[in-house]
Amino acid sequence: MDRLIYTAMTGATQALDQQAVVANNLANASTTGFRAQLANFRSVPMSFGDGSAVNDQTTRTFVLSATPGSDYTPGPISQTGNPLDIAIQGSGWIAVQTPDGNEAYTRAGNLHVDENGQIVTANNLPVIGNGGPIAVPPASQVTIGTDGSVSVLAPGDPPNAIALVDQIKLVNPDANTMMRGDDGLFRPADGNPADQDPNVQVASGSLEGSNVNPVAAMVSMITNARQFQMQTKLIQTADQNEQSANQLLSFS
Repeated sequence: MDRLIYTAMTGATQALDQQAVVANNLANASTTGFRAQLANFRSVPMSFGDGSAVNDQTTRTFVLSATPGSDYTPGPISQTGNPLDIAIQGSGWIAVQTPDGNEAYTRAGNLHVDENGQIVTANNLPVIGNGGPIAVPPASQVTIGTDGSVSVLAPGDPPNAIALVDQIKLVNPDANTMMRGDDGLFRPADGNPADQDPNVQVASGSLEGSNVNPVAAMVSMITNARQFQMQTKLIQTADQNEQSANQLLSFS
């Protein structure tokens, strides 16, 4: 009887976990630069015996989580007209500084200048340039080139007085080496900062949307709900069978 209960229990548990991942993806369907999370599962046969192929017996198959990952498919790019909005064209990442002083990476290019004159993300994380966080003169007009170069024009200056102040650090490490943190930012698995890649290009005045497909996410939510109902039904059936067996034993 325990075979049915525990097998169904693992299936129900993983269905709930997958539902949480899909719900988080759906909640971020309109988040700038969001990368959908992937929830993969695998079946694991449970064998008992002395370790030899002859005596080992597979008694049940459990469901376990596989290595989680992310969908790195680029999202749609839309024009905003805001000179501080940038969208990565193709593969690549924008380097930002986390509150602990380390480096992390994002695709969210909705930038702005804070009260300290630093270019920051929507979450107020400083954007990293050649020498650390990028700062611009107050009240200056900021433009960002396709290579991430940051130029400013002071108030009252002629158009030909534009000055280059820094360049956004754009990286493009192997996607298989990237890991998503609890803060939604990505970091290399080895913990070392990625090198700047001059081949990464950005589109100024544009933003990249989330790569979550809302329709596919809704279908996944319905599928997970039905799988969870099926597993709980098996657990209820096992409980009913056990109660019937106890009644028969009590009459014997």
